[in-house]
Amino acid sequence: MSAKVTILVGTMTGTAEMVAQEVETSLGNEGYSVAIEPMDNLVPDIFEREGAFLICTSTYGNGDVPDNARAFFEAIEAARPDLAAVAYGIIALGDRTYGATYCEGGKRFDALLSGLGARRLGEPMLHDAGSGTLPEEVAADWALAWAGEHLAERRAAA
Repeated sequence: MSAKVTILVGTMTGTAEMVAQEVETSLGNEGYSVAIEPMDNLVPDIFEREGAFLICTSTYGNGDVPDNARAFFEAIEAARPDLAAVAYGIIALGDRTYGATYCEGGKRFDALLSGLGARRLGEPMLHDAGSGTLPEEVAADWALAWAGEHLAERRAAA
């Protein structure tokens, strides 16, 4: 097993990328090997990489994934790869004032990946833009707890 984490980033304004960078720093400081991959040009075979994945995405429009994630999301839907060997977590960014579509970008990725057999590690982190907290700080703390609970034995075995 490996202590590798690949963070796949879907963003419109750069906030999810900033969150991913803070998570990368926090996990890296704890000995995890972390790579950030913007979703712009990704294809489903990214999931053949060793280690766990963190989907870090905002929500756009009426609950859509961000523009830079759309082609990747659609490619996964079309290819329908067997993701039974994939372990992942979700960091979803949204705004509760949008009610039914709050954090829907992350929730859509969660449903897609789990529907293809991937195993979600822990509960998704849902961040409300109106909460008064900085998403990068909340995500960094969440990711440390997430990795400690779900990846610590992989790091020790690496």
